[in-house]
Amino acid sequence: MHILINIAAIFFLVMGLVFFLGGAVGIIRMPDFYSRLHPAGKLDTLGIFAMVTGLVIFNLHHFSLETLLLSIKMFLIVFFVFLASPTATHSIVDAGMRAGLRPWTQKKKKE
Repeated sequence: MHILINIAAIFFLVMGLVFFLGGAVGIIRMPDFYSRLHPAGKLDTLGIFAMVTGLVIFNLHHFSLETLLLSIKMFLIVFFVFLASPTATHSIVDAGMRAGLRPWTQKKKKE
């Protein structure tokens, strides 16, 4: 049983790592300010959800009231990140619009 719990915890931790890595690559590869915010918003919400899920699964190896309360606290952190991340992303986009940043447009090649 402990082996299955370890495998599930490792799976979620690796999945969170993939989301964080993919989001970081997306931030680097996107051409402008606005399109970079999309992977930034996804990497923190999906990455932290997967990572914390893996940590909660690993934490509940030895089930007790203390580990259950700690796991609930960890999921509360995820809940607050889920609330704050879209709000922060929207605020950053609004600040960029107010500052006059124009969205990227692809220039057509002359034939």
